[in-house]
Amino acid sequence: MSNKVMIVGTGNVGASIAFAILNQRTAVNELILTDIIAKDAEGEAMDLSDALAVAPSYLKIKNGTYKDAKDCDIVVIAAGAPQKTGETRLNLLKKNANILKGMVDQIMDSGFKGIFIVVTNPMDVMSYLVWKFSGLPSEKVIGTGTILDSARLRERLSEYLSIHPKSVHAYQIGEHGDSEFALWSAATAGGQKITTMLKPEILDEIEDYVRNEAYAIINRKGSTHYGIGACVVQILNCILNDEKRVLSVSHYHDFDDVYYGCPAVVGKNGIIRSVDVEMSEGEGIKLAKTVGVLKKAISSLKVEGCPKLDRPKHK
Repeated sequence: MSNKVMIVGTGNVGASIAFAILNQRTAVNELILTDIIAKDAEGEAMDLSDALAVAPSYLKIKNGTYKDAKDCDIVVIAAGAPQKTGETRLNLLKKNANILKGMVDQIMDSGFKGIFIVVTNPMDVMSYLVWKFSGLPSEKVIGTGTILDSARLRERLSEYLSIHPKSVHAYQIGEHGDSEFALWSAATAGGQKITTMLKPEILDEIEDYVRNEAYAIINRKGSTHYGIGACVVQILNCILNDEKRVLSVSHYHDFDDVYYGCPAVVGKNGIIRSVDVEMSEGEGIKLAKTVGVLKKAISSLKVEGCPKLDRPKHK
């Protein structure tokens, strides 16, 4: 690996990912920024470079084009129409599906053979589309999944339990959206089941808070981007350092033919394997619901005006 990373899209999310890379110790040696507004990518590269003398990491930062993806190990897709106040992530689908097709085609035409990390919403469906449009093996297309939602869950639980969030082991799974849910049956802190530590009504309150926190942030400041920036760096480190950590990323489930977020082992080749987790009957019903939501969203693209979901064979 050359540890070269490209970020496509230098809006709030893309810029926050770049800033998080710069301010954490990572294995990234070179960072390429690209955006449909080339001057924006150039300006971000210049601004970030000004911090290199005092940042904990040193790397090359520059703006570029899709052609620069040729020798990148990872391409992070953060470009697309932003989620507006009152708009669900799935409302963005048709707008961003068309943007995505041309983007992925140009990246693959460069000779890219690395791993995609998909951030653009609706992220699970966008990950599925990147897999379809790129022709890459599914393990090389990873969505950010419910990694941010799980971080929110752990943080909220830590407040109730007075335990550091890193000592809380809990996952929010399913769609990164309105049908996601907390996997309470597998949630623990210090080896103790969280369902024995908090009352059911408190768990329901926490789960509802986590599911809707993004809307609360968007209502206040227009977008969310710092949290996801830090989460993307965690995925990057997992790949570049071959850490084989378990992360609740969005990955392909061939039985359902969809991408959704649940625990998976992540390493230098992308998704190593999905982690089978035991669920209660109620959680199984919730998972079936989230799969249904995503399959319906994918089916809605098979209409005039949306790109065909073919699997090309790029050179």
